[in-house]
Amino acid sequence: MDFQQLLTDIKQQKFKPVYLLHGQEPYFIDTISKALEKHTLTEEEKSFNLTVMYGKDSDVNQLMESAKRYPMMAERQVVIVKEAQGMRNIEAIESYLANPLPTTVLVIAYKGKKVDGRKKWLKLAQKNGVEFFSKPIYENQVPAWVEKYLKGRNYQISPKAAALIAESLGTDLAKITNELDKLMLNVEAGTTIDENHVETNIGVSKDFNNFELQNAIGHLNHAKAQQIALYFAQNTKDHPPIVTISVLMKFFTQVMCVFFEKNRDKFTIAKKIGVNPYFAGDYITTAQNYSGKKVMENITLLREYDGKIKGVETAKVEQGDLVRELVWRLMN
Repeated sequence: MDFQQLLTDIKQQKFKPVYLLHGQEPYFIDTISKALEKHTLTEEEKSFNLTVMYGKDSDVNQLMESAKRYPMMAERQVVIVKEAQGMRNIEAIESYLANPLPTTVLVIAYKGKKVDGRKKWLKLAQKNGVEFFSKPIYENQVPAWVEKYLKGRNYQISPKAAALIAESLGTDLAKITNELDKLMLNVEAGTTIDENHVETNIGVSKDFNNFELQNAIGHLNHAKAQQIALYFAQNTKDHPPIVTISVLMKFFTQVMCVFFEKNRDKFTIAKKIGVNPYFAGDYITTAQNYSGKKVMENITLLREYDGKIKGVETAKVEQGDLVRELVWRLMN
């Protein structure tokens, strides 16, 4: 089931007897579990009707015994199994899932991996309840996810600010939401969040980051590129060279794709390389500033420096110096 639709159903008190939440992205699993805990029972009802157990500290017999109890002075009882992947012989739950109690809401939070689709207990959960597979989002999906998260809380965000958050915080949704929640405490609702808000409240430099570096290189802004490279060289802990190389490799690979597109309008290019149309112009400009041969040379160069950063024939060379050298060679 769709994540947002599932949350909507829960808030509207549309409950199922079983919720199997599994997959690699813990944020979605935790959010759904918390929503169920919040909306299924009143605070007074929770004293007698909410059971929370942990997989590694419980067994499947305890789980089924708890699920088969009837609620006390309430319409339903709730049983939440956290870290269910740690429960031994959890497959034995299938005898309960075949005929779940309608007055029990059973939540199985199975984190870190996907339940084997061939397992009977998965099929029974699908048949008699809700199965939600928590799939990690890709790096290029983060800006849109950030925008959607903020929009639901009456905020807007500029494309550049969303890209900056994605570039600096990665795909860890729990970390991202934590930072966004702190930011919203200091920014009035209805505001359009920009790079200055991100720099002030999240601590990400709007001027010295991989996003600005790739643009400086793409626009042949030698002074700015070297300024950022120097900053990175002096702060390799916060700006690991291996990450910078990965970002630039992706950038030039996407630029190469531009050469194979006859129609170079922003929307066509954005769709082809998987970026927001707002940024497509930067890739088009880079394709104008660099020949196809030079782009290919840069991709080869980045592979070379990836090895050097990892210590191949460069044991005595400082990583920061390699970054500065790389940036110069990419532009010359």
